[in-house]
Amino acid sequence: MEEHLITDKTLIKIARIISSILTPFSIPFIAFLILFLFSYLRIMPLAYKLIVLGIIYCFTILMPMLTIFLFRKINGFDAKELTERKKRYIPYILTITSYVFCLLMMRKLNIPWYMSGIILASLIAMSISIIINLKWKLSEHMIGMGSIVGGLISFSALFGYNPIWWLCGFLLISGILGTARIILQHHTIGEVLSGFLLGFISTLLVLHPSINIIFRFLLF
Repeated sequence: MEEHLITDKTLIKIARIISSILTPFSIPFIAFLILFLFSYLRIMPLAYKLIVLGIIYCFTILMPMLTIFLFRKINGFDAKELTERKKRYIPYILTITSYVFCLLMMRKLNIPWYMSGIILASLIAMSISIIINLKWKLSEHMIGMGSIVGGLISFSALFGYNPIWWLCGFLLISGILGTARIILQHHTIGEVLSGFLLGFISTLLVLHPSINIIFRFLLF
């Protein structure tokens, strides 16, 4: 019995570590980092890459986390209370607002549509998720992982490279993260899979060159 309890505690601890590392806030930054390190975009000037990464960091990680932290402190909520469905909307709205400013900044700097599209896809997924959350609590972590997998497929079609190893790696990570969310009892398997599909489909619609004509027009 004791051995079983120790094993359960270890699994929960590992699941918490995985969830804290692969947070939804980090997904766009990771996506841009991969683009700048492993695609043809690595030939771009270092100063340009640092400016773009700085903008992404400020508007998708720093500002959402800071505003949500201030919201918690002002209202006296702890982190667990914000996981309740009724209290999730303000953090969502704060994050969406920050992403909108990020997209506007990128358009003002004439950043290519396939880069701005990463932020637009995230905005679409979050907006749909808010509506679904009226009845069902989707996993934001898995929305992010679905977006990465959708982005890999879209960029492989756009730039003409074979993404098989990247896909295998991120599908494995997605499975590990989804399992961690279920172990922590934050989501059911249905909420995990639905979150992944939402992120995946949203990103394909915005970024895949065969089906993104409308969204590409919006990004120019």
